[in-house]
Amino acid sequence: MTGPDANQATPGARTALAWHERFAWYEAGIGAGFAPAGGLVQPYEAVDAPAPKARLRSLIDVVGLADSLALIPVEEASENSIASFHDPAYLARLRQLEEEGYGEAGRWAPTGPDVYLTARLAVGACYGAVDAVMGGEVDNGYALVRPPGHHARRGEGLGSCILANAVLAVHHAIREHGIERAAIVDWDVHHGNGAQEAFWDDPAVLTISIHQEGYFPPGSGGLTERGGGDAVGSNLNVPLPPGTGHEAYLTLAEEVLAPIVRGHRPDLLILCAGYDSSAMDPMGRMLLHSDSYRQLTELFRSLAEELCDGRLVVIQEGGYSPAYTPFCGLAVLEALAGTPGAEDPFLDVFREMPGQLLTDEQRRYIAAAAQAAKAG
Repeated sequence: MTGPDANQATPGARTALAWHERFAWYEAGIGAGFAPAGGLVQPYEAVDAPAPKARLRSLIDVVGLADSLALIPVEEASENSIASFHDPAYLARLRQLEEEGYGEAGRWAPTGPDVYLTARLAVGACYGAVDAVMGGEVDNGYALVRPPGHHARRGEGLGSCILANAVLAVHHAIREHGIERAAIVDWDVHHGNGAQEAFWDDPAVLTISIHQEGYFPPGSGGLTERGGGDAVGSNLNVPLPPGTGHEAYLTLAEEVLAPIVRGHRPDLLILCAGYDSSAMDPMGRMLLHSDSYRQLTELFRSLAEELCDGRLVVIQEGGYSPAYTPFCGLAVLEALAGTPGAEDPFLDVFREMPGQLLTDEQRRYIAAAAQAAKAG
């Protein structure tokens, strides 16, 4: 099953976009948030609803950005490739859930019809973005996918995530393109536990997660979790206090994360872009805005150009505000493509919110992360 034809874009496009219409069609169960309907839970919709990402795809067209992108085909990832991380018993469970229509792939991971098909398309979109970047067709790529993946574990879904999209994208790059070193930087508001689990003992893959302290998954994402065996120091968690805004994130990225990524010298850099760290998201308590994501992307794009010939792939993770997620994702795509920024009607309000300037408390958190990195 394929999406749009490849290279439906202006000749010389520097950025690929991987999207399939099924990502907008998929409905992850009926409930309220991540609680299934029933008992005292009145039916509403799952946390990972279609609107935020579907509206981002629509906004890309409305502002004319699609004309500057290479739209790449999306095919389902093979089960053999997915089994490079996920247990066969879990994949069998997903096949069963697909037949049943509704169910649970794991804790707080409700599923709906076509769950396994859509999840394999999401992984396939990540493969397609990696292929376009590694093949030199484009400088960088964006996989605009649902369902998200950064909580998915080997043998279970978790927190709306079904398959570990970024983990499998790295495996694909190693298997199909022979890369030796990779880095994953995850700025979703929740801890990127899936990549941590997958590469815990692998010093060739640097995993960094910036997240709201102690939020989700419970008990996960502390500073002391630095990797195991010969890979101690290759995993860095940066928990930040609720209310952290623009300046703290940029300071952290410039002063701590950039030197770590530079020292790792990856052949491919992957960003897990969750916009639930924005000021308007219902699933987080952070204060980022579209210009925060734009500047973070510009920084990491520059790093990729310095270290690995610009090979950068952005993978969509969280982002649950139908009103604001589209403007955050658009800013990232504009930064990748080097195109002028479209107007964000919310930006002036969020820029003026208290908490956007670096506080002493946030500086202490950043210093603790730097110390943990050195200890590794």
